[in-house]
Amino acid sequence: MKLSECHNVDDFRKIAKQKLPSPIFHYIDGGADDEVTLKRNTSSFDHCDLIPSVLTDVSNVDLSTTVLGQKINFPLFLSPTAMHQLYHHEGESATARAADKLGTFFSMSTMATTSIEDVSKVSNGPKMFQLYIHKDQGLTDNLIERCKDSGFKAMCLTVDTIVAGNRERDHRTGFTTPPSLTFSSLLSFAMHPEWTLKYLLGKKFTLANIAHMTAKGTSIEMSIMDYINQQFDTSMNWKHAEYAIKKWNGPFALKGIMSVEDAKKAIDIGASAIMISNHGGRQLDGSRAPFDQLQTIVDAVGDKIEVILDGGVKRGTHVLKALALGAKACSIGKAYLYGLSAGGQVGVEQAVSKLRDEIQRGMTLMGCRSVKELTKDKVLFR
Repeated sequence: MKLSECHNVDDFRKIAKQKLPSPIFHYIDGGADDEVTLKRNTSSFDHCDLIPSVLTDVSNVDLSTTVLGQKINFPLFLSPTAMHQLYHHEGESATARAADKLGTFFSMSTMATTSIEDVSKVSNGPKMFQLYIHKDQGLTDNLIERCKDSGFKAMCLTVDTIVAGNRERDHRTGFTTPPSLTFSSLLSFAMHPEWTLKYLLGKKFTLANIAHMTAKGTSIEMSIMDYINQQFDTSMNWKHAEYAIKKWNGPFALKGIMSVEDAKKAIDIGASAIMISNHGGRQLDGSRAPFDQLQTIVDAVGDKIEVILDGGVKRGTHVLKALALGAKACSIGKAYLYGLSAGGQVGVEQAVSKLRDEIQRGMTLMGCRSVKELTKDKVLFR
């Protein structure tokens, strides 16, 4: 299958599965425990129907919106995801260039394989950095200062990962960073020679933003779950979040908010936005889908803070439904990682462009000339 034959997210997923060794593919693709929440994240959109208006002039449809202080060309951006070099040898540089070209946010993970400074050199577009609170406070401070110096426009703190979810696919495949060569994984790497040669002969794998302060996950074999459990601060609380917000002193989102009570607390400590998210179904299995929580949270706090939907988006119509319920924008993770795995920067551009085109087509068919016209009366729950 070729990139030119991809028509939707699932098509890019098929190429990613073909190109990546099994441990790497399943790290992108999997969720926690029985993956009930992983599946629910997308299926939750199915019980909400769109109600179009007809005979409206839609010759000029404006997809642009402003989120976290930055105008983006369409209401969808790239959520922070870890270790892009595992999926394509150009890593985060390829993803950042794609987001810049498309005119939307690139979000960079603490666990990136390209440095803050190197990404800033290849992308002039809006960039957000995602923090984890490590046990070493100096590491958090260092990341914030470097992002300020490198022109990042926003920051988010992931608040739902004080311990790693039980990602059984990773246990079964023996996924580690860097990849370990067990018998089963060696066989999978051998069956994917293009990926393996580029990995072995290319830039050395490193968690580029934290390697100077810790060797964990970089120079030793360690599963990402072990890294989280050993390095992340399980005492993280609202004071840690408030400290990061004040130190950054700019647009700041809390990622992983799922309740009205926590959304209200986010406002109290000065957050600019919340990302309704369950970490792509990779943490607490059996939790609610972000879309199922969206209306309740927007009704409670939507006039006081920007609300972003993160999780399960695979179609442009999913974005339309979220915006109609009051989301400012949506973000995607797996969808663009499939594109990155399938074809690097071009793959990301094509995967995200497909979703952008679906948003535009859907708005045209809905009779909406701007995202502001996507209002609650445009949807109905069954």
